[in-house]
Amino acid sequence: MAKASTTVKAKKPNVFMRIGLFIKQIIDELRKVVTPTAKELFFWSLAVFIFVLLLMAFVTGMDFGLGKLMLWMFG
Repeated sequence: MAKASTTVKAKKPNVFMRIGLFIKQIIDELRKVVTPTAKELFFWSLAVFIFVLLLMAFVTGMDFGLGKLMLWMFG
């Protein structure tokens, strides 16, 4: 004879409990964030600014160089 299955389905928490858990997890993660010092913020901002300037110069040079190449090739 086969026994009836006695497994019980785990009850899924309602929407409000899931939202509350989500908010709690967000707050827990935000507590782990380390705020940079003013000196660190300045130097990282400077590094990003310099990198963006170098990237702009590179793209401008490529655009100018390839434009001249196309004019030379196709007149």
